[in-house]
Amino acid sequence: GRLQAIAPPLPAILHGDVAGEIVAVGEGVPELAVGDEVYACAGGVGRRQGALAELMLAEAALVAKKPASLSLLQAAALPLVGITAWEAIVDKADVQAGETVLVFGGTGGVGHVGLQLARWRGAKVVATASSPEKAELARQLGADAVVDARHDAIEDIVSEHTGGRGFDVVFDTVGGDNLQKSFRAARFNGRVVTTSARSTQDLSEVHARGLSLHAVFMLIPLLHDIGTERHGAILRQLATLVDDGHVRPLLDEHRFAFSRVAEAHRFLESGQAVGKVVLENDLI
Repeated sequence: GRLQAIAPPLPAILHGDVAGEIVAVGEGVPELAVGDEVYACAGGVGRRQGALAELMLAEAALVAKKPASLSLLQAAALPLVGITAWEAIVDKADVQAGETVLVFGGTGGVGHVGLQLARWRGAKVVATASSPEKAELARQLGADAVVDARHDAIEDIVSEHTGGRGFDVVFDTVGGDNLQKSFRAARFNGRVVTTSARSTQDLSEVHARGLSLHAVFMLIPLLHDIGTERHGAILRQLATLVDDGHVRPLLDEHRFAFSRVAEAHRFLESGQAVGKVVLENDLI
């Protein structure tokens, strides 16, 4: 299936996100040095082995110094979701100050960073959440309003929060049938960005509304060896935003060590996690 197409060859070292201290640097890498605390999404797919090990070999272009204000544990939660959200909100949608943005999954891994980036860009942000607890968390992250799109008709959300005009940008982190809601939520000539476009969809609304539809797949540089420098650049920009107080990663309160990786996977699959599930190396 889709996972097999991107998984590294067996036996494989899994997990892409990493934060740690550099112990060796190759030639021609003047911006990084032994002892630097860094973060990256640098493997676990394609031909690149991952982070679930005592040491990880990473392409320097994918690596950046971590935010000074974050611990290594916190920094490890940010690369994949941060790069994905940046590509969606900044690169693809090019959100501008004064625009209205709807973020589906406002407390999810990618969604919670997208919410904060849209706020940083000066947009009014409406986020979806599936429980009162997650709704409060979305507000703490900067959402101007929080809705439950499972029970509230999308037309009612559009009417209440845009006066019926529609959102300038809709960021869909759910995919599937939720894309149809995203199309109906966008204004004429608006932008829809999705991280999950692998389903068959009726694009009639896209045509009727003149929408721009963008798909984000941040693993392309890792799988195809193109654009790796862009990932490092995004992480450097994110580090500045974190240290300036514009973005903070959301970590689930449950903690797991490398030796409990199977338990961590089961917990993640249960759907109970709120924020990112992070593993801490207990093998060294």
